[in-house]
Amino acid sequence: MKFWRISVKEHWLSMSRAARIERTTKESDVLVELELDGTGVSSIETGVPFFDHMLSQLAKHGGLDLTVRTKGDLEVDAHHTVEDTSLAVGQALNEALGDRAGLRRYGDALVPLDECLVQSAVDLSGRPYLVHEEPDMVELIGSYDTTLTRHIWESIVATSQITLHVRVLSGRNAHHVVEAQFKSVARSLRDAVTLDPRVVGVPSTKGTLTAS
Repeated sequence: MKFWRISVKEHWLSMSRAARIERTTKESDVLVELELDGTGVSSIETGVPFFDHMLSQLAKHGGLDLTVRTKGDLEVDAHHTVEDTSLAVGQALNEALGDRAGLRRYGDALVPLDECLVQSAVDLSGRPYLVHEEPDMVELIGSYDTTLTRHIWESIVATSQITLHVRVLSGRNAHHVVEAQFKSVARSLRDAVTLDPRVVGVPSTKGTLTAS
């Protein structure tokens, strides 16, 4: 049994859990490359500097290698750019997870950032569901509309087929409130996508964690 588990682990390590997504509409042109078993390296260009900063946090603290290139209709506003990028990130996550066999499946994190404290929990359930609680904040951080934060999670959840809970337990500074969310979700995802040598097959009594 010991040698069998080692061979399974070596098989996992030989697998590439990566995805490349290209998404083009009349409103945006998005390229996302994601590697689950990365080192937190990122290269992000969306034209929305604060959003770039947040996606970099997701990669760094999630242990993901992430490349994002988005050209959107910023002359209108940042909504389509942020939404379409988030949909593509979620799609890349879903594709990189494959059939979700051998995963821990669940992850949670409690992350402080100065006066702010955020709790998050992830289930790679195959069922998209979001619970999100945050305080009222100023409307803008640079060119970033703070009302988009919930929509980012909605979009990622929809295409990645995961369940996500995010609760801001305390916080005053808008930058901290949003950034702590991304760091907390990153840490939750990092645990959930980790391969567990004790898990054989898909970690579900249903035998599947995909929508199909």
